[in-house]
Amino acid sequence: MTELADLEERVALIDLRIEPIATRPVDLTDPDWARKVEEGPRPLDEAGIRPEAEAALREVLSRYEEGGEDVRAALRALLARCHSFCWATTLPLELTAKGFRQRLLEMSVEDQGRDARDLMVALNALCGQARDAGVDIGPLLLDVAELSSDVDRYAMGSTRDVLLRAARRRPVGLW
Repeated sequence: MTELADLEERVALIDLRIEPIATRPVDLTDPDWARKVEEGPRPLDEAGIRPEAEAALREVLSRYEEGGEDVRAALRALLARCHSFCWATTLPLELTAKGFRQRLLEMSVEDQGRDARDLMVALNALCGQARDAGVDIGPLLLDVAELSSDVDRYAMGSTRDVLLRAARRRPVGLW
């Protein structure tokens, strides 16, 4: 089995373990639903798989960054299939250049997920936090844009387009 196939299998298995938590109904009629979700255990902790999930994501990001376009396309396709993994797994945010770039790589490999608007909202917030922390975000946005897909999946621009707009310091929404 190739190393990439091994990684794909590990991510798929983590996705299966987290799916029951990710798809569990939330009773929105309960006035305390938001507090219960916020105060409840984090999904990876509840499933008891945080170390494995974070290690798999680190490997995905490393291969994404170092691989050619064929590897990046394969990793984007993997995460498109593994919705629960994407929903639950992220690395801790460090408001440094390295931490900002890492989060951009996560966004790039997820390639807008199920809704481009989620990427746009998250990217606007992330850029604001990083700027406030003194991170020079422009070069990092341009760098990760080069690794990103140029496929316009939702008629709102490709991930590359969204990152390039953010690098030009324009809001990345539709306005």
